[in-house]
Amino acid sequence: MKRYAIYYAPPQDAFAKAAASWLGYEVQTGRDIAQPDLAGLPREIADLTADPRRYGFHGTIKAPFRLSDGVSPADIAAAVRVVAAQCPAVEMAGLQIINLEGFLAFVPIGDAAALTDLAAHIVRSLDPYRAELTEAEIARRRPNDLTARQRELLAIYGYPCVMEEFRFHLTLTGPMSDTEHAIVAPLAKAHFAGLVPQPFMLGDICLMGEDSTGRFHLLNRYALTG
Repeated sequence: MKRYAIYYAPPQDAFAKAAASWLGYEVQTGRDIAQPDLAGLPREIADLTADPRRYGFHGTIKAPFRLSDGVSPADIAAAVRVVAAQCPAVEMAGLQIINLEGFLAFVPIGDAAALTDLAAHIVRSLDPYRAELTEAEIARRRPNDLTARQRELLAIYGYPCVMEEFRFHLTLTGPMSDTEHAIVAPLAKAHFAGLVPQPFMLGDICLMGEDSTGRFHLLNRYALTG
């Protein structure tokens, strides 16, 4: 694997299966999945979901990173196991679909402070295993478009949307226009009707790996037992 990441991915329940169908990819098994045939879409669903498909249905906890020199895949797996044992599960009221800065995503309902604290602890704990960003990697984050605080976080943790800038979300589409959102959002809500966990329990975290084609795979799942 060329990069690793710490994600939340739902267990293989009806919600996860509906999400895999929506994206056309099942991250737990690494299989392509047939997408639903939805009438009235402004673009093909394969096009609408192209950006999130290669990552699989997930909520980012620690964004993709290369391993530091001397760190092996076994080392990062052991480190994630340790940090998962330090952290308690987080329960929230549920999830809702919103227009999140131009793309469609599930976000938690209610106060997300405990989830933000969880993510911050995981980011800090695992950052020693991350290789420093290259100049090209920094440029891809478009630092000139970031706030001063986000640039600081990028320099410290290799990603700008951590700590107080963190917002947990599970992405369903790439960028869309407002007109497209008005059409796609009701269809997505219908696709997931009756399957969205209420309450929403984040009870484990997943170590993901990015293969040579840029597609992510679930490597290990660790229960939060702290």
